[in-house]
Amino acid sequence: MQFTKAKSGIMRAALIVAMAMPFAACGSAAGPLSGSVKVDGSSTVAPIMMAAAEMYKEKEPKVRVTVGISGTGGGFKKFLDSDAGLRTDISDASRPIKPAEITKAGEVGVKFIEIPIAIDGLAIMVHPSNTFCDALTIEELKKIWEPGTSINNWKDVRAGFPDLPMKLYGPGTDSGTFDYFTEVIVGKEKSSRSDYNASENDNTLVQGIAGDKGSLGYFGYSYYEANKGKLKLLGLDHGDGKPVKPDLETIRSGKYHPLARPLFIYVNAESFKRPEVKSFLEFVVANAKKIVEHPRVNYVAFRDEMYELGKKRLADGKTGSAMADSPSGITDIVPLYKK
Repeated sequence: MQFTKAKSGIMRAALIVAMAMPFAACGSAAGPLSGSVKVDGSSTVAPIMMAAAEMYKEKEPKVRVTVGISGTGGGFKKFLDSDAGLRTDISDASRPIKPAEITKAGEVGVKFIEIPIAIDGLAIMVHPSNTFCDALTIEELKKIWEPGTSINNWKDVRAGFPDLPMKLYGPGTDSGTFDYFTEVIVGKEKSSRSDYNASENDNTLVQGIAGDKGSLGYFGYSYYEANKGKLKLLGLDHGDGKPVKPDLETIRSGKYHPLARPLFIYVNAESFKRPEVKSFLEFVVANAKKIVEHPRVNYVAFRDEMYELGKKRLADGKTGSAMADSPSGITDIVPLYKK
């Protein structure tokens, strides 16, 4: 599989094998590495890890890296499985690990290393034929998505909008993107109307929004970039009449607030002791900026200092989360990892 096609085909299978080499036991320190690395979790983070796996294949062709897509919550369930033999080595997450998941980690004896990997923005999109809406306010988005809302038609959103039935598309409830959007837009995590078209498959959401003239939906900016010929991107209006659309500059600078957020990988500290897992993770962090900013991945990289702190975190075996109590939407997280 070419990683240049990763995002367009990322959700076509429950498990994407990034390296189709036969399984083998770990080799000796003197010979080439072999073995397997199991990755699962966020569909938002998956393109980064698929790209990393494809690039790593050139360095260690006998290591088999698999990248699954269960959503952030689903990925943590596998990462913290009560059966140690079923656990993943790395969990991709589009939000920080939750206190309940940290508690679960303690219960099952999993120590983890938290590594920030990139910054993403959530794109708000409509059908490309929509000429009446170029931006929405946070308050309008809240009224559309909150539980118990009566808004089912565009005319009910704003005076002057047409009489056009609205169909909504968004991530499923196991998604970290869903968690984040509901927290910063609705005001409470997982607080959302339920009568929308939900899917963990971002390509399904693309098809839904692109195929319905009354559509409105959201998912990670990178997926919009991969499909922008099929979708119209809306700006976020903070009430000053100067809407901000997500792009690399507005996401990195924090101007696209509050819909910009950091992305993470969580590493099982015991798995990290295995040569193939250690080698793969060190490769990912050492080449993070190159991977994250590759045109076929198109996320926003942290400044170099953050990746240096990630390297140190791995080298020191620093476990636990620096993000557990951080405010939503924070993108300048270097100070948190210096503590």
